[in-house]
Formats: sequence, structure tokens, C-alpha cells
Amino acid sequence: MISELLPNDVVCAKETRDLVIECCVEFIHLISSEANEICEQESKKTIAPEHIISALKRLGFDSFTREVEDVLKEHKQQQKDREKKVSKLEQSDLTPEQLQAMQEELFAQSRAKFQSNAGAPS
Repeated sequence: MISELLPNDVVCAKETRDLVIECCVEFIHLISSEANEICEQESKKTIAPEHIISALKRLGFDSFTREVEDVLKEHKQQQKDREKKVSKLEQSDLTPEQLQAMQEELFAQSRAKFQSNAGAPS
């Protein structure tokens, strides 16, 4: 990840990477601890995304909250999209056996096509 962010002509020493990793771990620990405290104050047992956002604000990282909220929205949308795919499968009214038979037929067709192409002259 560090290499992706740096220009191509800049290298990062292993000690520097290790230091960045340690800083990241410490940052996560700091945010988690603060979020846990907020969670306990609200008499909750599970740290929610809102607790993380509140922790960022409390600790003076307000500038991060917008990006965190955007990532959270994107994550929720991806979950909804995944659930839609599952429900489409459930709505297909096909049994698992029928679905497997269809899959095996598609594999057989693909194998046959591959074998016929493999025998064709180049």
C-alpha cells in the first residue's frame, strides 16, 4: 500500500514501513478505545460505525469523518447488492439439484467447445 502511494522513483526502507505499520496499529487502537468508551457511555455492547465516527470527532480527526461516512455508505450498498443476488437465486424457484444440473450442463458444453477448438488446426 505504501508503494502504491509513493512516486515510482521513491523507495521506502523496511524500517520506515515497519514504523508506518506501528503508527497504523496505534491509530486503530486509539480510535477503538475511544469508540469503546462512547459505546459504554451509551450502555451498548457492540461498537457501531457511529461510535467510530464520534471517536474520530472527539479525538480531533473531524477531517476523516466525511471519507469514513462515504466508505460506510459504499459498504452498506455492497451488502444490499449481495443480498439482492441471493434473493434472485432464491426467487428462481429452482431446487439446488436443478441448479447443479444446469451448472454441470454448462460445464459439459464448455468442455465440448474447448475440445473441439483444441483439435482444430491453427
